[in-house]
Amino acid sequence: MKARALAVLGTGSDVGKSLITAGLCRLFHRAGIKVAPFKAQNMSNNSFVTPDGKEIGRAQALQAQACGLEPDADMNPILMKPESDRSAQIVVQGQVWGKAEARTYFERRAELAERVRESYERLAGRYEVIVLEGAGSAAEMNLRDRDLANWSAVELADARVVLVADIDRGGVFAQVIGTLDLLAPHERARVIGIIINKFRGDATLFDDGVKFIEQRTGLPVLGVVPMLRGLMLDQEDAVDVERHRHAVFAKDRVNIAVVLLPRMSNFTDFNPLMAEPDVVVRYATVPADLDGADVIVIPGSKNTIEDLAYVRQSGMAEAMSRHASEGAEVIGICGGYQMLGRSIADPAGVEAGGEVEGLGLLDVATTLAKTKITQLVEAEFLQLEPERCLTVRGYFIHMGQTTGRDRRPCFRVRPLSLGGGQLEGREVERFDGAVNGTGLIWGTYVHGVFDLPEFRRAWINRIRGRKSLVPLADAVSRDISQSLGSQLDAWADHLQLHLKVTPFIKAVLPRL
Repeated sequence: MKARALAVLGTGSDVGKSLITAGLCRLFHRAGIKVAPFKAQNMSNNSFVTPDGKEIGRAQALQAQACGLEPDADMNPILMKPESDRSAQIVVQGQVWGKAEARTYFERRAELAERVRESYERLAGRYEVIVLEGAGSAAEMNLRDRDLANWSAVELADARVVLVADIDRGGVFAQVIGTLDLLAPHERARVIGIIINKFRGDATLFDDGVKFIEQRTGLPVLGVVPMLRGLMLDQEDAVDVERHRHAVFAKDRVNIAVVLLPRMSNFTDFNPLMAEPDVVVRYATVPADLDGADVIVIPGSKNTIEDLAYVRQSGMAEAMSRHASEGAEVIGICGGYQMLGRSIADPAGVEAGGEVEGLGLLDVATTLAKTKITQLVEAEFLQLEPERCLTVRGYFIHMGQTTGRDRRPCFRVRPLSLGGGQLEGREVERFDGAVNGTGLIWGTYVHGVFDLPEFRRAWINRIRGRKSLVPLADAVSRDISQSLGSQLDAWADHLQLHLKVTPFIKAVLPRL
């Protein structure tokens, strides 16, 4: 039997569609319903690798986790990764399809729509319920004839729709009423209700607002969801980064400055660090933001060469070199690792072509390549407490090879199998990353490097030691990781408390 479907559409971007979808997935899963997420088309540089080495949006990986499932490329058949204001790398069903500007992309809509249909049909044949997430606004009038993520997907799935609005940004009445007024009658007929998201304060003060919306639209408000402070779940976009731009460093904390690149990718690498009680993470946009940092991190980038130019033009490169000479630790992850080397060559025109000089903090050189490496890995850190064999589990998403004659690697890496175990055979073992002679400047291609608590705590304690602070026990970081693992249930509990859940279940499974 083909799955029934519920679509979570929004009045705009960043209204909370991704997390509402994840929470509903968790509620369905906890009710014993076989449920899976689906987002036809996603635009994000925050991605994840599936067990079979394919790439999808990070939000869909979180939603899969909410469903008790391994991430699957069919859950996000089209992923657009912006490389500039006009072009993006297109990932289709988990693999690189090409690079395109918007006009070229839209000209191939029919081909891409067929890939969306294939992926949805495969999922719908395996599950009872599919929870679809839309993209941007449900009323993007200029894109209606080219839409793949909203009404096209809704009609493909014959889905009921819930509309999410963000009251925190203001103008919620115009958001809801304006969006509904712009829908075609057959589209509006699919909407079962409205969620008012990100409410702050006394929700009873909005009772009149609920009545007004219901009277004006003829649709029920299915819940007013309060802002849940301290929620640490992976976001689809980097909007949440803004609140960490002005974090205050402290002498009794480990202070980490992450360079905020224009095309930063996989910012979720730093979520576990933000949750640690003795760590402050600040996103740095000007050289002064690096002052007081014990560690400077250059994160991943979807356009390494352009972002490296930004690092230079902004004065951050000079400031990083100065901090490094004064004993600060400098780390590069993925594209950031490439920037730390002597040079980056792009003979195949993967980005802008040509060759540029790197920051010269590591004695390595990178050649970009058209083939993207996407793989789950387990790695042993070779430069920190080698007697403990500290490991990390993460993933590769990169296009390039980094080499150096006298390179000291950071990690001994082994790929993980589909079941999460190591592959057999020594031939699959290799080395990753590089570290300088002091051990304080290092780079790696491993995303998720800080996810496992034992490595994260050992690394933080090394910095604490340099500051003459007493080390904290591994149990501190293990408790943090356990807390992060329970965030999905905490979010689902929050939704269950503030939403009328029965309409959602009856909309997709009326027999219940």
